[in-house]
Order: sequence, then structure tokens, then C-alpha cells
Amino acid sequence: MDKGVYALVLENPDCVVRVGARGAREFFAGRHVYVGSARGSGGLARVDRHVRLARRRDRPPRWHIDYLLLDPRFTLAAVVTARADRDYECDLARAIGGPSVPGFGCSDCACPSHLFYRPENPVPEILAAFRGLGLDARIVSIKNEGDEDRL
Repeated sequence: MDKGVYALVLENPDCVVRVGARGAREFFAGRHVYVGSARGSGGLARVDRHVRLARRRDRPPRWHIDYLLLDPRFTLAAVVTARADRDYECDLARAIGGPSVPGFGCSDCACPSHLFYRPENPVPEILAAFRGLGLDARIVSIKNEGDEDRL
């Protein structure tokens, strides 16, 4: 199973979502970029789980990101992945940086957040962050299923 790192791009209107024990959080209209690790036993299959959850919305939440994937106001717009032989999750989060939702998706590290806000399409910026870390990024457009390109 391939292991690596990924970024999910979600689109949403202004809204408030309860994120488990973290409570209600305000999300500005635009896009949110979630950075995650696929270094566990399932590897990049974790991304497939996120995509299925966003489409079916048929399971209870397990991780912070699940609360957004389960909320009908959030649309999974794109996924960027890269195979990696070490953990790049925090490096990628730092490379993307900028406005964020404090404490989101980073309960197992010292990062301030792994969820970042952008008012416009962040995909070019995300690809640049992957490349800046020497990672060979692949992008999947979820809205136009099957549009997978090697970038």
C-alpha cells in the first residue's frame, strides 16, 4: 500500500459547524484546505475513505475532517496526493500556512492547525507547496470525477 501525504480542498458557504469536543466553529465562505498524513497501515487508501464519506455521508465522524465531509454545506472539490517515504504532513501544513482554523486536525502534533482558509481556488498554491517539498503531486478533481492528472 502506497504511503504519503494529501490535501483535501473543500468549498463552503459561511456556516457554523460543531466539530466534536472542539465545539462550534465558524467557517468563512470560500475554500478550506485540509492537510493529512497517509502513513498508517492503509496508506493513501485513507483518501478514498474521505472521498466516500463526502459522497455518501453515511458514517459517524471519527476525525476532525469528518465533521466537514459529513456536512452538506461542504463540497469536496479536489484532492492532491503524493507518495512519500517519510511523514510530510506537518511540513506541508507549514508550507501552505496562512489563515487557519486553530487546533483543527493537529491533535497529534505541535502544529497550530492543519486546516487553512482561502477565499479563492488554492490548488495552484497547494501544488507549489508539494513541489517545494520535492513531492510528485497528483491531483484529482472530485467535481469532474475521473479527471486525474499527474502534475
